[in-house]
Amino acid sequence: MTQLELRNAVRAGLLAGIIILGISAVGMVEGFDQRDLITGVFTLGQLVLFSAPFIAGYLVTKNEHDEAKVSSIGFGTLAGVLTAVPLVLLILLTLVWPTIRNSFVNVSPELIRILTLGSSPVAGGIVLAVVMAVLGTVGAAVHVLPEKIRKPLINGVGWMLGVGMLSEVLLNILRPILGRSLIRVLFGTKGVTLPVAIVVFVLAVVFTIWWEAGGRERYQSRQAAMSDEQIKRTRQGLTIGGLVLLLIMPLILGTYLTEVVDNVGLFILMGLGLNIVVGFAGLLDLGYVAFFAIGAYVVGILTSQGDLGIAHMSFWLALPIAILVAVAAGMTLGIPVLRMRGDYLAIVTLGFGEIIRVLATSDLLKPYIGGAQGVLQIAKPEIFGFTMVQPQHFYYLILAGVGLAILVSSRLRDARLGRQWMALREDEDVAEAMGIRLVTTKLLAFGIGAGFSGLSGAIFAARLSSIFPHSFNLLISINVLSLIIVGGMGSLPGVVVGALVLVGLPELLREFAEYRLLLYGVLLIAMMIARPEGLWPSPITRRELHAEEELEQAAEAGR
Repeated sequence: MTQLELRNAVRAGLLAGIIILGISAVGMVEGFDQRDLITGVFTLGQLVLFSAPFIAGYLVTKNEHDEAKVSSIGFGTLAGVLTAVPLVLLILLTLVWPTIRNSFVNVSPELIRILTLGSSPVAGGIVLAVVMAVLGTVGAAVHVLPEKIRKPLINGVGWMLGVGMLSEVLLNILRPILGRSLIRVLFGTKGVTLPVAIVVFVLAVVFTIWWEAGGRERYQSRQAAMSDEQIKRTRQGLTIGGLVLLLIMPLILGTYLTEVVDNVGLFILMGLGLNIVVGFAGLLDLGYVAFFAIGAYVVGILTSQGDLGIAHMSFWLALPIAILVAVAAGMTLGIPVLRMRGDYLAIVTLGFGEIIRVLATSDLLKPYIGGAQGVLQIAKPEIFGFTMVQPQHFYYLILAGVGLAILVSSRLRDARLGRQWMALREDEDVAEAMGIRLVTTKLLAFGIGAGFSGLSGAIFAARLSSIFPHSFNLLISINVLSLIIVGGMGSLPGVVVGALVLVGLPELLREFAEYRLLLYGVLLIAMMIARPEGLWPSPITRRELHAEEELEQAAEAGR
């Protein structure tokens, strides 16, 4: 057992060290170090750097029995030390190879300063190894702590770091409300001040202790004692409160944050459409951006006041036309791929998306859709003489589109057509044998999903007043597919959560922008390993993926 634990500790420590070395070598640690979580005390770069030994130590003792966890803490220390080895070697390498930056541009003096904690290379390497050994020990000791101590501490640290990470969001919201002097007390140049971090930590710990000590039982008993009428009224009150919050959100967030929410809303619209194709019907579509482009170009051409405008329509007249054209394009794509499945379907849809992109940039269609110069002077939506210009104005248009898409998706999911899509997703042959018409079912999935994407593209074009082909590349399809996977396949709330995580956070944390695709890949790998059902899975997906666990638990309970 000791040899196995030793092997696991060595493997976890060296793997964590290699990963953090790669992250440092590509510039992430240095770039993230510019963002303070706690002003003058702790940065986002340090969080990335020092989380590696903690996680390595945590994983070493995760699967140990309770009586073996105490004796395994030393292996967590070993994992922490081994995590520091690649970084210490990098620090020493800079001494014997002064021109290392000619080959590795991101191995800068600033990175070495961060790794050595501001000390000399030799002393800093020793200090780094000691700090990581301590963090590996702490990570391993987490499992030893009683639940009533471990949970409040984890929640306190999580809330403290979360508030620090989103400090700029809170600052933008609170700046118009609080005075300048109070803002200086709460926030530094970047991040929150140390007193605020301590207060958040204490409040989170106290609330968790209260909740575990009896608050949860009192809440559950109160919920159980409520009549059906009271439950109904409570839900109605929460629904009304949520709607009111959504309606006044632009007043709370301000211009910049509303712009971020608008971007998230457009991806939610596309995600709801692709969720029908991939999540409900199980048809992998990698060319989904094509319908987004079609909706944008149709609205652009029909409403443009420039040379490319052919009708000079209003946005509201062009909108249904754009949606219908996108639906027709979706069904047109569905016809040749009716008998294709899996990878073959993905490749064909990918080709369709690339065809649309190439046509948009080609000289063949340049007289009609502008080619690389795009479509300019697209008309803004007007309502009773009021022109939508600001992000706050488009917020309500996007909110209405998302609400309509959620309503339609939920009704279709619970209808006969939705059950047919799900049967098709599970097994096409069995679905066909049960009398489901595959042709109609697939075409409806492609068409309705494309319609939502066309709606998103139409709003996108009106919002920017100009569109260009480079805005409709393959990465849009990958982003939308990624947010569905992260949020939960087939889950409507999961689409919203996935869009907030993959689109909203990188917009709010500008340090992530350069490494967005790298983080997408890491997050997808982590989700597939740790939580394949997604952050907010649908009940059906949750039951499918955890059926064996539930059967094992039921069998153990029966014994």
